[in-house]
Amino acid sequence: MYNKKQYVFDNEKPVKAEIRNYGKSDFPELIAIQKESFPPPFSSDLWWNEQQLANHVALYPQGALCIEVEGEMAGSMTALLTDFDPAHPEHTWQEATDNGSIRNHKPGGTTLYIVDICVRPKYRSLKLGQLLMQAMYEQVVHNGLERLLGGGRMPGYHNFSDKLTAEQYAEQVIAGKLKDPVISFLLRCGRTPVTVAANYVEDEESENYALLMEWKNPFHQ
Repeated sequence: MYNKKQYVFDNEKPVKAEIRNYGKSDFPELIAIQKESFPPPFSSDLWWNEQQLANHVALYPQGALCIEVEGEMAGSMTALLTDFDPAHPEHTWQEATDNGSIRNHKPGGTTLYIVDICVRPKYRSLKLGQLLMQAMYEQVVHNGLERLLGGGRMPGYHNFSDKLTAEQYAEQVIAGKLKDPVISFLLRCGRTPVTVAANYVEDEESENYALLMEWKNPFHQ
């Protein structure tokens, strides 16, 4: 199981943060964070429910992480193990995660697949998302996996979809000509693009597109 304590900076003030595995007692706060992190037009049907969270804890507790700041729950990140064929990367979030229930978790899988990451809006200046991502990279290395993989929403795309394809939008974000709240964040975290996926998840702002992005284990042979 995972537990890491360190300091993060709120402006110039160091504050204590802890990344750990979440459990049943954390479910109400995790659901509240989902509602704060993904307001409309994001579909409320995609917020966690208690049954999904119970599956995360029961089926792959190592992939169920949360972060606290000064004792307050501030964010979470969830993953499962799967196999991935780079020659056939196309899939949807529902297929990859069994609609967030992770009943398709493969204990022998070589790819750590990110089901979800969210951080309370009031804590987003503390770079907690990067800390959660780093914790998952550490698990990839510790367990000798090939890669971390997941689909990144493109919430800025709806502002440009009248003149750019999803692929062109992603290319411009990667080239630094445009900024996207999610894709630019994932690039800063060290993720690299694999392919644009259509109909990845119900997401009005992204027009249902996502950019599949990976992080390869530099120690994997």
